[in-house]
Amino acid sequence: MQAGLPNRARLWHDYGQMRQNPRQDRAPKPLTPTALNDMALRYVARFATSAAKLEHYLLRKIRERGWEGEGHAPVSAPVSAIVERFVAAGYVDDEVYARSKTGSLLRRGYGKRRIDQTLGAAGITEEVRDAVAAGEAELRGAALALARKRRFGPFGKADQDRAVREKQLSAMLRAGHRLDMARELVNSSSIEAAEQWAAGDE
Repeated sequence: MQAGLPNRARLWHDYGQMRQNPRQDRAPKPLTPTALNDMALRYVARFATSAAKLEHYLLRKIRERGWEGEGHAPVSAPVSAIVERFVAAGYVDDEVYARSKTGSLLRRGYGKRRIDQTLGAAGITEEVRDAVAAGEAELRGAALALARKRRFGPFGKADQDRAVREKQLSAMLRAGHRLDMARELVNSSSIEAAEQWAAGDE
């Protein structure tokens, strides 16, 4: 409500606000098995996900909205059943998700340690992480991509002092790159030398 408006104007203002947010005072209905299944379908249609991420999403929605399912079984039971069914149907595939996520993180300049942390947080097993792990050439390419994007080493200003190089080194380590790779790029003598190293031509 806005101060200073005539009564009728205030009424229309409040009515307009209500029309814009018709559900603001309406509590969401508890989820049923059908509603939960539909919610899971919409989620996997919109987002690439892992089995663990889907499970966490559905459990969170049940906590937020409540559960109206049958019987007295724990709410984790219908969630697990949906996840298992979606995995069997191929809607959710941890290896496909892990491979796609690994490629995306490499293109953004992240190294092996950060990739492992991200996949682990998504519930990807160590066995699957090993199966999709990037090779040496891909890891070098990711380190080069980060250096180029952040203007580290030869991609930045000339005559960078030691303090600047140390900060760049720390940033590359936080991005998950090995110390030897980070040093190679930060201390590289030229862009050409960095690119040759990344290509394995050093």
